[in-house]
Amino acid sequence: MKINIPTKITLVRIAAVALLIVFLIVASVMPSDSFAGIYLGDSGISLVNLIACIIFIVASATDWLDGHLARKWNQVTTLGKFLDPIADKMLVNTMLVYLCVPMLCNPAPIPWFCVAFMILRDLVVDTMRFLAASKGKVVAANIFGKMKTVFQMVAIPFALLGGWPFTYFDAGWGYGRICYILIYIATAMSIISGVIYLKDNFHILKEENNELHA
Repeated sequence: MKINIPTKITLVRIAAVALLIVFLIVASVMPSDSFAGIYLGDSGISLVNLIACIIFIVASATDWLDGHLARKWNQVTTLGKFLDPIADKMLVNTMLVYLCVPMLCNPAPIPWFCVAFMILRDLVVDTMRFLAASKGKVVAANIFGKMKTVFQMVAIPFALLGGWPFTYFDAGWGYGRICYILIYIATAMSIISGVIYLKDNFHILKEENNELHA
């Protein structure tokens, strides 16, 4: 099967996740007096987080690009519909875990329970996607799922940069509230979209259960 350009862009996003994971793991085991301990002036932004932020933003941009090109060139495929949300979750969840674990990201700026809710939702939805795919069906993303991804992709760069640029105006408001508000909204969108997925595709679970007991 020939892979079109939009799908190749999606695969590049998946490769970027692998690069990001390797980079963050290597940085986390390096001593504080090395590359991993460099901060940009008095901004409080670590060089490691800045590089991770740049990789994340570039990879996130491909999420818009592959969808735009697929629609523009009429190259929307079943494989693309299947891989695109998986690539998004790999990218976003990698950064969410990094940002909520103190031993990796110090300080850890994202509440762990928000990350737990969002990853649990993704596990449930992805399970349904795989079950649907085994039956030749595709579970498409709903509007709340797309909104969840947008809020996540906006909040994560702010968290990586310690709330910059809001810290220059009011540190207490900028990072302490705006970043958290974005994460809380993303968590709410995640839960709502998960409930909708279950409601709209519960028949897939019933069919699977019937087959197991047939």
